[in-house]
Amino acid sequence: MSHRGPLTAVITTVLGATLGGLLIWRVYRTKRKRLPSNQKVADSVEPICAVEKAISVVELQYTEPKTPPALLEKEFKAVECQTPPLPTPVQIPSFEKLLGVKPVMVSSEEEWLQLWPLMQKELSVCPVLGLDCEWVKTEGVSAKGRSSAVSLLQMATYSGLCVLVRLLTFRSGQQPFPLSLMEVLRDPHVLKVGVGCYEDGKKLTRDYGLSITCTVDLRYLALRQRQTKVNNGLSLKSLAADLLNVSLDKSLELRCSDWEADQLTLEQMTYAARDAQVSIALFLHLLGSGSEAGPVPSSGGFSYSDLATRCQGLVDVPFRGRGDGEDKAADGERRRRSRKTPSYESPEPGDQQVPDPRKNKRKPLGVGYSARKSPLYDNCFLHAPDGQPLCTCDKKKAKWYLDKGIGVLQSEEPFVVRLLFEPSGRPDSQQDYYLTAKENLCVVCGKADSYIRKNIVPHEYRRHFPTEMKDHNSHDILLLCTSCHAASNVHDGFLKQTLAEEFTAPQGCEEGVRLLEDSDRRKVRSAARALLTAGDALPEPRRKELQDLIKSFLNTDETQELTGDALQQAASLETRIFNESYVPHGQKVVTAHAELGLKGLMELECRWRQHFLTAMQPRHLPPLWSVNHNHSKFLRKYGADLPIQLN
Repeated sequence: MSHRGPLTAVITTVLGATLGGLLIWRVYRTKRKRLPSNQKVADSVEPICAVEKAISVVELQYTEPKTPPALLEKEFKAVECQTPPLPTPVQIPSFEKLLGVKPVMVSSEEEWLQLWPLMQKELSVCPVLGLDCEWVKTEGVSAKGRSSAVSLLQMATYSGLCVLVRLLTFRSGQQPFPLSLMEVLRDPHVLKVGVGCYEDGKKLTRDYGLSITCTVDLRYLALRQRQTKVNNGLSLKSLAADLLNVSLDKSLELRCSDWEADQLTLEQMTYAARDAQVSIALFLHLLGSGSEAGPVPSSGGFSYSDLATRCQGLVDVPFRGRGDGEDKAADGERRRRSRKTPSYESPEPGDQQVPDPRKNKRKPLGVGYSARKSPLYDNCFLHAPDGQPLCTCDKKKAKWYLDKGIGVLQSEEPFVVRLLFEPSGRPDSQQDYYLTAKENLCVVCGKADSYIRKNIVPHEYRRHFPTEMKDHNSHDILLLCTSCHAASNVHDGFLKQTLAEEFTAPQGCEEGVRLLEDSDRRKVRSAARALLTAGDALPEPRRKELQDLIKSFLNTDETQELTGDALQQAASLETRIFNESYVPHGQKVVTAHAELGLKGLMELECRWRQHFLTAMQPRHLPPLWSVNHNHSKFLRKYGADLPIQLN
């Protein structure tokens, strides 16, 4: 054998291994492209692992005992490093497969936490949730004119995974809502799509204090696509039939079934899941059907910025349109009934009717507080004469010192004013809450385009605090968007009710507590009105009885006749009298805490601050915001035995 034989064998082996590995890699990629469209991403094989396996097979097949192992290992590593990683493909299922996915029922925090990782993974691919709600439909409404509380929340992802959350188990604080559930509903980077989803969000806020943001009504999206042909209306059933050729069962038996039953039937679960699944299927279809929207990507996932751009101007906008319900004849009959029996219940999400004019006069939940038109924090700084930072303030206050000639401008950006006099107090350290710049955004969800001030310790309690604890209390004024503000108020109502029960401080309107109804005066007024109205038509014994009652109250001689003026005076009698023992709810709660001195009032402050943290889970609190803010300072300055004088 020639002396070049071993060298030739080594080269041949290396080239054979390299070419074999590349050949297997090419075959793998070809098969990968031919995979069926409904194969799940989780079933795919990592390309890097496949390459390593193929290289190992080639190595075992071509390696000769005489070839140095180190040389082969080096060659194969070089081939491996030259192989670029492939992006994980995203398969968008067909509408039929999406609607065929069975829903999953969630009734507790533990069940939700088991399912959340899978939902979170799908939202990272496509940040959209099909959303719908169900509640018990009744002929009448409650005493306050409100419909029944939401019983079921449906959420579906792009793959058809649908989670049915039974809200009955979370009602009245029986168990807390999972934090991840609250966060995904108010996440401004996850779209919630459906027909009437904005109104569903308002009901969830009203009933449970859940803040829903980033909603998109599919009816607006359908109208925006000019090429979309909508023949039967804009209800969910009509859109599904026109655009997806899918027939939804909207029978009265299912729609008005018992959604708070101990066990929901298979038909109920399918009906509820279909609404959420069809919503996200319609959303994906509409984004890919119009010329302005562009094609829906079939791989690589969706980005929120791209989806938000396509839905620009439609996010968190309540739908305002003419009636287009499931059945025009049924809607006409329902409207005829409503003229006879007024109903304040809002229309079904999938059954938009002619808007009730009384409803149109109301502002959407959370909007009635009038969002600020200017930033709250200007982040201007005041410095002492020696240059020590004192606090932040708004620009109007900073300019006041300049206009009065008691301060000089040190800097324009940031705006710094140095005082020309010794301030009454200085911060204890430079790590002080009032020295930090603050952002003008919702401290809960981070929304920056609409916000209002929120009193963490409600004014009905703070107003009765002693002056020492009301000085510089801007720490407990934070910014919340209108949606989070409305949700926070619902949670505040729960704590107020708890305090009312603990300290026997009933809530309610002032007219019902401060003023009491005097039954004797009411009888006299009724008697006078009966005599003025009926007069001689009353039987003589009854007329004399009523006259004697009025004479006794007015201290009139029984032998004298009642004059018309006397009857008019009795008929306009005020029957409500002031309740001398009345104490407002807030004052009674504060007084009870003040009996424990300064520490008792600090405990009330801490309770409200911690309640806000627990209920709303804020993610954008200003730096150094604390539950125990200023408490150590109060104790050093005033002492624990400070005599409390309530306002």
